[in-house]
Amino acid sequence: MIFSFLKKGHSILGMNSRNLEFIRPYNLIKARKLADEKLLSKRFLKKNNIAISPLIAKIKTLDDLENFDWQKLPTSFALKPNCGFGGEGIVVVYGKKKDREDVWIKADGSTINVDDLKNHVRNILDGSFSFSGTPDIAFFEERLRLLKLFKPYTFKGIPDIRVIVFNKVPVMAMLRLPTKDSKGKANIHQGAIGVGIDMGTGITTSAFQGNHLIEKVPNTRLALGGIKIPYWKEILEISSKAQDLSHIGYLGIDIAIDAERGPVVLELNSRPGLAIQIANLAGLKDRLKRVKGLKVQSIEKGVRMGMDLFGGEIEEGVEEISGKKVIGTIEKVKLIGKEGKEIEVEAKIDTGAGLSSIDIEVANELGFSKTITAFENKNFSKSLTQEEARELNKNEKENLLKEIPNLADTAIIHSSHGTTYRPMIKITIVMDKLIIPSKVSVIDRSNLKMPIIIGKRNLNRFLVDVNKINNNLK
Repeated sequence: MIFSFLKKGHSILGMNSRNLEFIRPYNLIKARKLADEKLLSKRFLKKNNIAISPLIAKIKTLDDLENFDWQKLPTSFALKPNCGFGGEGIVVVYGKKKDREDVWIKADGSTINVDDLKNHVRNILDGSFSFSGTPDIAFFEERLRLLKLFKPYTFKGIPDIRVIVFNKVPVMAMLRLPTKDSKGKANIHQGAIGVGIDMGTGITTSAFQGNHLIEKVPNTRLALGGIKIPYWKEILEISSKAQDLSHIGYLGIDIAIDAERGPVVLELNSRPGLAIQIANLAGLKDRLKRVKGLKVQSIEKGVRMGMDLFGGEIEEGVEEISGKKVIGTIEKVKLIGKEGKEIEVEAKIDTGAGLSSIDIEVANELGFSKTITAFENKNFSKSLTQEEARELNKNEKENLLKEIPNLADTAIIHSSHGTTYRPMIKITIVMDKLIIPSKVSVIDRSNLKMPIIIGKRNLNRFLVDVNKINNNLK
């Protein structure tokens, strides 16, 4: 059974217990109304400089619906009910069908036209998706853009982070990943994956889907534990600030990370579900009791308290959960080249780069001077168009690999400075006692601080903590 994690001494918070102890006393009617009405929440959050997904338009009445100009809608958007709950009634559109101004494409690849949208809006206005079944308002907002980090873990939709806050203190959090079962929605009850998050580090721990604890994204080798959530402290600060200003004493807040805007609040919940306990293999009740009645003087102190009290994973624990080493953005590494030649340098860890690359002088010191000279003698243009680089690689690569000694491969590199065609060599990188056989591209980095960048292809055995300082650095 999924609840077997509740070991002796742990206390799970049940629905009735939560209602009696935390919702009724701390979430008054006015505060619950703020959470229940999304448009009211959006106005409140915007007024208090908390990032939201921008509003495009709203439809309040059937007259509004008949007079609505559908051509003013962007190519992608989200249509939502004002008082919806549990993700019901939300339609997310990803683009327009080619050569059709009145047909859009949804997450699952199906299409939706103006008549379909009108019918859906009518259902919203009738209250089909509202919490109490009363007439509602439909609104359109900008669709958020998926962060690259989450792309391998997500089916179609946008993941979000649910944070529970009480007395300004974030006490528990969960990452919700859309799946094929949930039809691209981050809805646990529809089949999304719930992943617990260590409050101190922002690194994911245990996970579940449906009635089962899981370790990997279904049908993949991707481990769900050990994902470092970006903007973690900022997410906690937003959560604490929203709870404090809204006077929703016991708050569940849903935050997504937009690829361009960063953390964006999706909605406030005065009755958040309790599946978050399963994701974290821990009960809420004990955590809430620990912060109940405390005098928390500021949002900053509340966040610090949440991280300290409920950040149970030290670095070694995170490594044990994920099976990966935790490293910083700058690491001392050993490079081993031809005939065992070794160099120890400081490396920049760059998850935004696909390939690793080293400076020409370092490559020469590692025994590859003849390889580099032979490649340079080919006089390939320093700056190419993408098409020129592809053609060059297609026509020249095979001959280059035969002619140039110790040339392991070639690489087309796109950057802000343009497209270049580079040689690649085989070296061994030793980082944090792990040996990484690598192909690295070679480029002049003499004007840059670090002689080597280690890209994500060589980082699959590591977690990168941007706050970690390596004490072995000079």
